[in-house]
Formats: sequence, C-alpha cells, structure tokens
Amino acid sequence: MQQMCSTDQVADPVRGHILAGLTGLPVGDESFHVLLERPGAKIERIVSPPGFSTPAGEWMEEATEEFVLIIEGRARLEVEGTAPLDLNPGDHLRIPAGCRHRVASTDEHHATIWLAVHC
Repeated sequence: MQQMCSTDQVADPVRGHILAGLTGLPVGDESFHVLLERPGAKIERIVSPPGFSTPAGEWMEEATEEFVLIIEGRARLEVEGTAPLDLNPGDHLRIPAGCRHRVASTDEHHATIWLAVHC
C-alpha cells in the first residue's frame, strides 16, 4: 500500500538538482546551499572552488555529527588525530560531533561538490 503525506507535511514535493545553479558563484570562497533543514537536521550542498583550502591554522568543529559525500571533484581532508584522507567522487565520511577537521585541498582544476548532512 502506498503511503500518502499527512496534512502536517509539506503539501507539494520540492524537486531540484544537486548540480543546478553552479554558475555565478563567488570565486575563491566556498558556497553553502541549504537543501533541507528541520529541528536537529540540516542537509546542504557545499561547492568548494578549484584549489580551495581552509585557511592555515583554522579548523572546523561542528556541534552535530556530519556526513559528507563527494558528488564531483576531489578533496583532501585533515581530521585531527588521523592521517590526511583523500576523497574522490562517491566517497563519503562520517565526522563525529566535536571532531576538528579542515579541508587541506580540493581539485586544482574543477570545483568540488559535496553533500553534507548534519544531525
């Protein structure tokens, strides 16, 4: 039996494409596009420009668990206490809450497209 949406859910489905709207993004900075956000969860697309890296000495540390998936491009991540991790299209990584991490580098020639889930 097919389950129908209840009346307290969004009335109309929202359709999109993960690679839509990539032209005209700021050059040199990462771009963040929230795809869905609910209490305790956020799904976003991150676009890292070619050759991007987190500034030296700067670390990210999320209050929530983060799951990242490389859609396009490549990245090298540094996760505190581990060897650098090379990620290619299709690779994913679960980063525990409070775990310090940074982007060491991304593909020099192409943008890197990430899907990130925070929960």
